[in-house]
Amino acid sequence: MKIALIAHDGKKADMVHFLSGFKDKLQHINVSLVATGTTGSHIEKAGFKVQKLLSGPIGGDAQIAAMAAQKELDLVIFFRDPLDKHPHEPDVQMLMRICDVHNIPLATNPASAELMFKHLTTAVYDGK
Repeated sequence: MKIALIAHDGKKADMVHFLSGFKDKLQHINVSLVATGTTGSHIEKAGFKVQKLLSGPIGGDAQIAAMAAQKELDLVIFFRDPLDKHPHEPDVQMLMRICDVHNIPLATNPASAELMFKHLTTAVYDGK
């Protein structure tokens, strides 16, 4: 299973905190993580193995969208900051649209990501 991780600047700490809560479970299942550059650096510093792409504003969001379009991703976690302006908003909207077109689960906040991760880790432990 391949999971893409993205977080706007104001949400990077939330992403690391979220992943840290699932660290033990993620280490016991076959999951590979891919992230935009800066988000990936934060995740890496927290002790996770992650494939880092370009930073979001310089093409990382588009790289993840391309992976989604090619059916290379199983899940996208994108902690968005809805209260801030983002110059690369068209890339963000494109990524979300690609996830919808290709039926790839997309969580945009910790609550939805937690539901997905709980289901994922429970299904793996139950052998589903």
